[in-house]
Amino acid sequence: MKPATVGMALRHAAKSLSEAGVVGASRDARYLMAEALGVPRDRLVLNEPDFLEAKAAERFAGFVAERAARKPVSRILGRRDFYGRSFKITPYVLDPRPETEILIEAALAVPFEKVLDLGTGSGCILLTLLAESGAAIGVATDVSADALEAARENAALLEIESRSKFVESDWFSDVHGVFDLIVSNPPYIAVNEMPSLAAEVALFDPQTALTDDKDGLSAYRAIAQGAQRHLRPGGRLIVEIGPTQAGAVRLILERAGFSIVQVHSDLDGRDRIIEAHVAAT
Repeated sequence: MKPATVGMALRHAAKSLSEAGVVGASRDARYLMAEALGVPRDRLVLNEPDFLEAKAAERFAGFVAERAARKPVSRILGRRDFYGRSFKITPYVLDPRPETEILIEAALAVPFEKVLDLGTGSGCILLTLLAESGAAIGVATDVSADALEAARENAALLEIESRSKFVESDWFSDVHGVFDLIVSNPPYIAVNEMPSLAAEVALFDPQTALTDDKDGLSAYRAIAQGAQRHLRPGGRLIVEIGPTQAGAVRLILERAGFSIVQVHSDLDGRDRIIEAHVAAT
């Protein structure tokens, strides 16, 4: 017999997801039920005694089946909350991570007027920086035209198209001009680390956004080689890194002439962001 109420359906789904190896099964079941019912997550408790109507039950069952197959909730819903805003995500872009918000905090600590985001994906970094800095303008690049389309859609949703430009480019190949700030969350997972990734990442994030199919450092070499030509004197470069890469990325940037200002840690105390400067004249 199928569960008759929202609360019963939630408990049944949480048990099924837990048995499928989903971490945070109860939380995810609640997120998916709120979506199925079309109610805010923080109001779901009020609906738990209600009978679950057939249409919502069918929708919820489909969501749960997808999650049991390890598809992330954000991919099922087609959106991810990032720095207080909702971003559309598609199969062509990396699912934004909470750790990347540390890059946002570092970038916003110093005013800027013009910013370049390399490998923009969903556009969450560039668009968040522009939304938080009302007069700033920015350029976002990606090698994927499909990713750029998602970023453009997010710019439209946030109503900041007039301050953002999107360029299909392999790192700096089609970038022109100089910037106060360059930011990037590049593919940094080494090819030999790929088998250890969680299914939610390995199966659903685009591989080109995860790895360079080499040592995980190729993107930093390309960024270091081109960034100084596109930074004004005193400009900043801020990149996200893997938690074991601080020493290697620092060396790459220093050899390219950058001064390392700070290595920022994530909430788990792992190295996550490197902030570097070019010399002021």
